[in-house]
Amino acid sequence: MKKIEVDIVCKSCDGTGLYQGFAEGENSAVVCYVCKGTGKYHYIFEYEEFIERKNSDDIEWVYETNCGIKVGKGGGYVYSDFGGMSYKDWLESGGKFPVGSEMRGFICPAWWNQNVNDASKPDWCYDEAKFCLGAFSSCKWFDNKRKCWERWDNEQVIE
Repeated sequence: MKKIEVDIVCKSCDGTGLYQGFAEGENSAVVCYVCKGTGKYHYIFEYEEFIERKNSDDIEWVYETNCGIKVGKGGGYVYSDFGGMSYKDWLESGGKFPVGSEMRGFICPAWWNQNVNDASKPDWCYDEAKFCLGAFSSCKWFDNKRKCWERWDNEQVIE
């Protein structure tokens, strides 16, 4: 383990050595319990130096993000029902997810891109569908999100 030690301004008292909370009346304070009145805090950061990404023996499937949906096997579902790819494929791809690996059965392109890449979020979703503010699932086109995904796919520039 590596270690960095440094004296920093105490964040509890802003370096004054004195703390004024809700119980201390106007123009009164107590000695800061964090820095013991010194105004400085001795910060110690211990870390393991990064050499390479470690493998995970217990992961079978990887999703690019989760938009608030319970994912995984069970309840009649398999991993791929929620998009993603196998852990092996993820390692081999260098972390690049192919088109179609989104959670298409459960969310729309706007919802997905809000979590993954806000710059790719389709503007037409808001303009044409009159998106209901606050909940993607309230959009009048949500039950037919397959068509939104088709349009989104046609507009993407594949690298």
